[in-house]
Amino acid sequence: MTRISPLEPPYAPEIQAEFDRVMRGAPPLMLFRVIASNPRAWEKFRSGSLLDRGPLSLRQREIVIDRTCALNGCEYEWGVHVAIFAQAARLTEPEIRATVRDGANAECWSAAEQALIAAVDALHLRATLSDDEFSKLASHYDEAQIFEIILLCGFYRTVSYLANGLRLPLEEKAARFPR
Repeated sequence: MTRISPLEPPYAPEIQAEFDRVMRGAPPLMLFRVIASNPRAWEKFRSGSLLDRGPLSLRQREIVIDRTCALNGCEYEWGVHVAIFAQAARLTEPEIRATVRDGANAECWSAAEQALIAAVDALHLRATLSDDEFSKLASHYDEAQIFEIILLCGFYRTVSYLANGLRLPLEEKAARFPR
């Protein structure tokens, strides 16, 4: 059970409107219900979030998110993203597995995706990019995309902290880490 109780329906109209916007009519995730139980946390989460499309393709975005969550041991958020977005992002089973079990040099990734994963790994391990890592990233992604990559890594590290630290139960329809 989660360490902080989630909001229970019926939700206040403004909260319901936000849930509807983010979830596109599906029931709200436990993560959102728990964060929304604290008005300040919910406001900060929404205002600082990266829940819009941004300059990365869906595939690039999901690789960053899935890898970040996997590195943080956050099966909750990894599983939600794989279940909801992997097919639309055209991630194959070997690629999904590689976000958890393999490094940037896995054969399933293109050169651009290898640079992307290497950057995610570096940011996770050292909170910085070496000149070589940045150069490889910049050879495939423009400045707006590089900002988005770094922001996504930080945002989903925070999401991982929330999901792990609050012991959110895995969503019923979410994917599970490959064993």
